[in-house]
Amino acid sequence: MSGIGLAAPPSGAPSTPSAPLPAPLPAPPPSGCLESGDGYLRAHLGGAIEAKIDWPNNGTRCQGEPKDKPPGVRLSFQRLAGGSPDLLFVFGITGVREGRPARAAGVNVTVIVQGTSRIYGTLGDSRCTVDSLTQRPLTVKGSYRVEARGFCTQPAHAVRGTDAVLVSTFEFAGLVAFDAPKDEVVTSLGQMTAR
Repeated sequence: MSGIGLAAPPSGAPSTPSAPLPAPLPAPPPSGCLESGDGYLRAHLGGAIEAKIDWPNNGTRCQGEPKDKPPGVRLSFQRLAGGSPDLLFVFGITGVREGRPARAAGVNVTVIVQGTSRIYGTLGDSRCTVDSLTQRPLTVKGSYRVEARGFCTQPAHAVRGTDAVLVSTFEFAGLVAFDAPKDEVVTSLGQMTAR
């Protein structure tokens, strides 16, 4: 009884190519401020911008890094999907050191209406104060969850024009990466303000 077999391809014939492996998908962009899910920004604004800000972790982008002049930290917050108005907040807090709490620290506050030329700043840290600030280390070395609350006694003035915005109270929890390369953070912040 003869068997039925499959013929082998002739010697030297190309074999059937296997399907190429799919490229790995890029990591999705972060959908929130902190991986732990407990970042936020709350603030009351009056004057040229009347707003009550209550941004939860989800949908809020936050970044932070040390600053040199004067020494301290700088944190920024914005909504990923924008808003009406589409605001970017930058808090430059003087005298904050890695891993240490702070009280009665001066804050330079900047509010930017993205997509416009409207920028408001306190131009120094004498008009706003952080009552209390705490830091909790995160899994990435040199990164901390920074939580703070404070107030401003004088407004942030428009860089162009005579308008002003008073950030009467603010509180937030965001990220500060003390070990982040400065060029990387500056580039990211520039991209945020250029929107």
